Amino acid sequence: MSTPSPKHALFEQFALVAKTLGHPQRLELIEQLGQGPRSVDLLAEKLRLPIANVSQHLQVMRRAGLVVAERRGKFVVYALSGGSVLEAVASLQRIAKANLAEVDKIVRGYFDQRDALEPISREELAARVKDGLVTVLDVRPEDEYALGHIPGAINVPLTELERRVQSLPQGQEVVAYCRGAYCVLSFEAVDILRNRGLAARRLADGMPEWIAHGLPVDRSISLP
Repeated sequence: MSTPSPKHALFEQFALVAKTLGHPQRLELIEQLGQGPRSVDLLAEKLRLPIANVSQHLQVMRRAGLVVAERRGKFVVYALSGGSVLEAVASLQRIAKANLAEVDKIVRGYFDQRDALEPISREELAARVKDGLVTVLDVRPEDEYALGHIPGAINVPLTELERRVQSLPQGQEVVAYCRGAYCVLSFEAVDILRNRGLAARRLADGMPEWIAHGLPVDRSISLP
């Protein structure tokens, strides 16, 4: 019996990573972990899934080298194994958007309707924050904001935005961001702000990509 070639053996391992990424709930877990380490319990709460299901997904992801884990007291805390995991997901998103009609239909039907203006890039936003030219609005839940946010960002969870919009600083463009390029929270926030007469755009991607590119992050507290 012939010995498998090194190339074939490598491709088997590459396929293992690809197969592991091929599950929507695992992609959601990567989106959450892109913001920082999280406990299994908290991830289960975020995804509204049983703890056992989330734990099983994370174990599969760990075997594929996508995440690492450590025990902190009674919690098992997971983190992404590196920025390349987010890069892989971003590549999947680009390929799907360019080649799948259903993805294009969803993007045009939901996202583009709510975001007629060009989103702002990470680099431009970082420069405008440094110069004090923009109000940055983090519309994620409070615990995600506390885990890590853009310095100077104001946290107004989307569920509270309608009620608190008048408290935002006046006379500056507002840039909203959340968990990633297709996180609906920032799209909805921009829609609300524009309907209230404010100049508003969204960040082109989100907090995981901001962290992965080494941009400044303010961490209020450390969460399990």
